[in-house]
Amino acid sequence: MGKCEHCIVRHCNALNVLDQQELARISRFKETILIHKGDIIFNEGQKLNGIYCVRDGVVKLSKLGINGKGHIIKLVIKGDLMGQRALFAEERTNLSAIAITDVQLCFIPQNEINTDIMQNANFAKGLLHSMAEELKMANNTIVNIAQKSVKRRIIDLLLYIDKNFGTDKEGMLNVVLTREDYANIVGTATESAIRILSELKDEECIEISGKKIKIANHKKLIKTN
Repeated sequence: MGKCEHCIVRHCNALNVLDQQELARISRFKETILIHKGDIIFNEGQKLNGIYCVRDGVVKLSKLGINGKGHIIKLVIKGDLMGQRALFAEERTNLSAIAITDVQLCFIPQNEINTDIMQNANFAKGLLHSMAEELKMANNTIVNIAQKSVKRRIIDLLLYIDKNFGTDKEGMLNVVLTREDYANIVGTATESAIRILSELKDEECIEISGKKIKIANHKKLIKTN
């Protein structure tokens, strides 16, 4: 598989600040992994012993609630890192990672990451920055759940997926989520998510074909409450 120093994906994360020699060293020790859609990458409570860099595909990070049901915390895309918080905290991961699409990952061992953290202050700062961004997103999610209607949260999610993942040649959103996934991400019951998506379809804001969704009228969807 490609070398880290030649990888475009690294420009999307903290690895971008490493020099050619540091990247070449990581490239020698990394492991490239291909994960099929629906497969588990790691489970909540697992010791990771390194971090993952997503080269291609989409991953959902989820956390078990008190009822034993998973709640999706974040969608991870190409260029994102996974596992850095657990590595910094020196504890087991508090999230599970499942492939939504076929995914290509690079796993970088903890020893190599620790070497760069100790020797490259900008790299350590970059990892801390990414964790700070995740914390900001978590704070925004809490506010959204408290202040926005479920319908508005689902609309925002549809627009987010469209903006960040795009559509296929038929205009369908590239990321295909189950109705349960939509419910978990916005913090509602699956039945509510199904009802709201049906309402948006009746209002001609979206089109639905099985699990696939197409935004039929962006302006109308944005203005819908």
